[in-house]
Amino acid sequence: MTPLELILARFEQLSAVPRGTKNEAGLRQWLTEWAGGRGLESRVDSVGNLIVYVPASAGYEDQPALILQGHLDMVCQKTPDSPHDFMRDPIHILRDGDWLKADRTTLGADNGIAIALMMTLAEDAGVAHPPLELLLTIEEEVSGVGADELEPSNLTGKTLLNLDSETEGEFTIGSAGGGSVFIHLPVTWTPPVSEDVAFLLRVDGLQGGHSGGDIAKNRANANKLLARVLDDLQRVFPIRLASIKGGSARNAIPREAEAVFVCDAQMSVRCRELVTAFEKTLRAEYSATESGLALSLEVIEKPIRAMSLSETHTAVLLLLALPNGVSEMIAEIPGFVETSSNIGIVETLEDEVHIISNHRSAVFTRLEAINRRVEALAHLAGARTNRNKMFPPWQANLESPLLKKARTAYETCFGAQAKVELTHGGLECGIISDRCGGLDTLSCGPTIENPHSPDERLHVPSVQKVWDFLIVLLALR
Repeated sequence: MTPLELILARFEQLSAVPRGTKNEAGLRQWLTEWAGGRGLESRVDSVGNLIVYVPASAGYEDQPALILQGHLDMVCQKTPDSPHDFMRDPIHILRDGDWLKADRTTLGADNGIAIALMMTLAEDAGVAHPPLELLLTIEEEVSGVGADELEPSNLTGKTLLNLDSETEGEFTIGSAGGGSVFIHLPVTWTPPVSEDVAFLLRVDGLQGGHSGGDIAKNRANANKLLARVLDDLQRVFPIRLASIKGGSARNAIPREAEAVFVCDAQMSVRCRELVTAFEKTLRAEYSATESGLALSLEVIEKPIRAMSLSETHTAVLLLLALPNGVSEMIAEIPGFVETSSNIGIVETLEDEVHIISNHRSAVFTRLEAINRRVEALAHLAGARTNRNKMFPPWQANLESPLLKKARTAYETCFGAQAKVELTHGGLECGIISDRCGGLDTLSCGPTIENPHSPDERLHVPSVQKVWDFLIVLLALR
């Protein structure tokens, strides 16, 4: 098999092991057994990160160790018609010309292809390289706890090459920090009245995408559109929410959302007219980016309970008021997003409406500012809030020795210069560097489009280019 064939074979094999966030144990065990079968030492730290140690090739024993890093988990998203069970089923990979995609689910190339590249490097006796420390973290896609609680004593390397970037030919040298605010809006329940009719309102057909890399592409957030439609309805006649839900990952732009509400049966015709008119409005607004956008409204069996009019009003207005999308651009770097937010998840629990607002910023004080803005809006609505731990931005270092070496390797391979970029997506580089007392750090990777959505796809020729680049880079002294 060629190296590319082996990389893709390894990717398909590991894709057969479910690895959604917090369900990484199976893949970690599979990789531990793979390492042991090749005589490679491995360790699992107290939080669950896996480190595999690959001895230096002949002639490179005196070189300092290089840390190659990726993450074990993937974002689990699927289309409404997909029967896929992310806790049990393998990812079904499809080839479409130069691209790999999955059957109606996320592909998991973010970050499974990094693992496949590392495995192939470790297995290929013809690759010249220094000692390698393959670091695979847990929960990168949700909490970042793997990087945040990494045990640095398990690593000796002072140089870190992260393989979690998504555009071949670009070197990432800095990324946004981020975190989430969890909003808990209390509600009470009463039965609907006999004159009420119940409707199911759905927003679907949206692109979705990564809440970092795709946030500036004018893609609609289903939770925000649903709030706008509900607000349009409640301004004309009283409605009472029985449930509301949308999104399944805080760092994915929601593709669909739905609400069940009750209203007076005499308002049924007017309700349909308003929804039909609002669909035309939204289609016009998003004509360039959301060609599949659709609103649907159907009469359903009356629920056994609904919120009060005032609680419905508050919940809808809160969702309407919460910031979403780009809020600040970096003045010094045209076209680069500085600060953004994403209303990733909305759900109705037993006694509350639960909202997760995810935030990113290249400036830590701006990150704190948008957190406080969201908390203030929630408190004004009578909700309580809590946060996860905020992770800081990864600050760029244009004088990085690894960057200099990577530029040389890329130009040697392809006769062209790689771009040097910052990313609004969250990478673990800054956190890991801080945990290890300061590392020389760079991120790169093959081209992945539409990560965090069922439209995710991996460009196969770019995998070959990343392999070729790594071979040259690892051989440089």
